[in-house]
Amino acid sequence: MKYLKEDPSVGGADSGEDVAESSVLLEAQLQEFRRQMLELPPNYDPIARADLLLQIGRTHIRLENKQDAWETGREAFDIYIDREAWEGAVQACDIMFLSDQPESLAALGQGIWLAVTFPMDPELTVAMLQHVVDETPPDSDGAAVAATVAHYIVDLRAEGRVREDLMFYTNQLLATVARRHSEVKDQGAFSQWFKKLELEDPTKFLPRLRNVVDVLVQDEWWIDRDAIRAKLPVQ
Repeated sequence: MKYLKEDPSVGGADSGEDVAESSVLLEAQLQEFRRQMLELPPNYDPIARADLLLQIGRTHIRLENKQDAWETGREAFDIYIDREAWEGAVQACDIMFLSDQPESLAALGQGIWLAVTFPMDPELTVAMLQHVVDETPPDSDGAAVAATVAHYIVDLRAEGRVREDLMFYTNQLLATVARRHSEVKDQGAFSQWFKKLELEDPTKFLPRLRNVVDVLVQDEWWIDRDAIRAKLPVQ
């Protein structure tokens, strides 16, 4: 998968030599992306710069250059938002969240808002929502809401083999959340838990996701949600 990571416990730890070699390769990639940036033509499309910034930002994350990753992600975000390129903006939010900076939670909340508001790669939407699951305490209802919305978005937007794979993934995610939230261990208990938390009805769990997003972002919105909503075909 492109955005969802495999279980990190699978496989052995890298040796020191492997890590050093990987860092050398990543630094070389970083220099190549910077070279491509410098060679953009005079009248280049800003989206071309933003796409390279994403590559640079993700490389910084892998190198643990977190401040550099944040700055790169934020520049890309502003370009994408200006061009209404929503999926790119969400990818930039993902980089900013992974950079572990003071406003990283605000970036996550805005990325989730955009990923749920606009149709885009459903795997990216699931990845953003899984960050909520990973970052919240085991007894948090917010994790249950995020996992439910992830499953709902996949059911609504994904097709074919991608849908099958992501439905399986989000089913497992929901099972994991239920187990850690309320020690749910069988289908009957899961059904009761799901109903108790009112996770069956989108008209109930989607507004609760908005509350989760508001907690993440606080007063640090970098987008005008009202202006964006006004352009949507369905209000």
